[in-house]
Amino acid sequence: MHENFAALQSAAHADAIPDWPARAERLRLLARMLRSNRHRFAAALNRDFGQRPQAETDLAEVFPALDGIRHALRHGKGWMRRRPVGTGLWFRPARAHIQPRPLGVVGIVVPWNYPIFLSFGPLTAAFAAGNRAMIKLSEHAPAFAETFAEAAARHFSPDLLSVVTGGPELAEEFTALPFDHLLFTGSTAIGRKVMQAASRNLTPVTLELGGKSPALIAPDAPLEQAVDRIMTGKLLNAGQTCIAPDYVLLPRGQSDRFIALARDWVGRHYPKLAANPDYCRIINDAQFARLADWLEAARAGGAVLHPLSEAPPDASARLMPPMIVTDPQGPLAEQEIFGPILPLIPYGKLREAADHILARPRPLAFYPFSRDEETLRLLLATVAAGGVSVNDTLLHIAQHDLPFGGVGDSGMGAYHGQAGFDRMSHLMPVFRQAEWNGAGLLAPPYGARFRMLIRAMLRL
Repeated sequence: MHENFAALQSAAHADAIPDWPARAERLRLLARMLRSNRHRFAAALNRDFGQRPQAETDLAEVFPALDGIRHALRHGKGWMRRRPVGTGLWFRPARAHIQPRPLGVVGIVVPWNYPIFLSFGPLTAAFAAGNRAMIKLSEHAPAFAETFAEAAARHFSPDLLSVVTGGPELAEEFTALPFDHLLFTGSTAIGRKVMQAASRNLTPVTLELGGKSPALIAPDAPLEQAVDRIMTGKLLNAGQTCIAPDYVLLPRGQSDRFIALARDWVGRHYPKLAANPDYCRIINDAQFARLADWLEAARAGGAVLHPLSEAPPDASARLMPPMIVTDPQGPLAEQEIFGPILPLIPYGKLREAADHILARPRPLAFYPFSRDEETLRLLLATVAAGGVSVNDTLLHIAQHDLPFGGVGDSGMGAYHGQAGFDRMSHLMPVFRQAEWNGAGLLAPPYGARFRMLIRAMLRL
């Protein structure tokens, strides 16, 4: 790993500012790597999860990754251009501009839940910005990690892209390398450790974390439509999504109808759940046990569990059926769930629902449902979240012109599209002095002329 990092650094120093044709070729190589290995990646993820449908991998990972590369190829040359900015009145006729420059070597730590999208997305930003990259894949998806590493070695030279696989100790060593930028996607607890390791080298970080992302159904919102969009976002990847709706705030008295609609939705979209090939499994035994323990703790604390399917949990197959929980207790009420379990929390007045969100760390995503513009304005002005989809879930992450990132406990920094290019670049400010200028008028000795000029300059 250290030898590969040194090779990346040496290559970055030798070719500090690659031109657009070189960057575009790297992006095309990235697209070819994904297209030619699409089925192998999906098969590897199916082995890692125990069951992960190819259709879900194509929709949630391959499509947005390829679309992001296409977007960068269309716009990257324009992102590279110098950006003229104004100069202050007293400095004219000098000129100023911002010149994007590559940072050098970018480190990327990839989680297990969406490893295709969360590898290729950051790599798109890194390559478009002219960087080289070293990527650490999750030990919890070993089949994918092995397949990705082999594919990367066939498509890229190791002084352009280097892949690291291994467990937590190697991850600690990886995050301690003196990268020019480090992007981590994962839990808030591990994010704190990553930031601490990076701080020893003053490495800037982008942290894409998580948290309890709420869906809020306003009194005027059509409940059936809200249930449809919330359940779609919740059960993708069996809820193992950092921006999945974690819990639902809904008007008091609507819980029973929500549960009935959700049960009907599951029956239509995932019939015969235990044998359904479209329903993803939980990634490993430890995650399955955690979810089962949290459900039992909630039940013991007085919560009511509402199964949405006839299928019981099956630890041997890591099948966790969708479940709604009312009166949530314990970790389900306090921790990010990361599974197909959905607490319902009724509220009286809309302000009560907003206050519930404000009393907790800022979420990675927020999903307000309302047809009333005044209600939406109020909610968007009140709730701070990493990103928002109005009257839907998840879809803001797929918009290339929207930066994706967290705020507070849910992360720092954002990428995707030009925001990713800028995040992986040094936006170098450049001031160009004019041949004829008045800078000398302000040099010592500070006599009458200086006093006259400074009086004029200090006027508001």
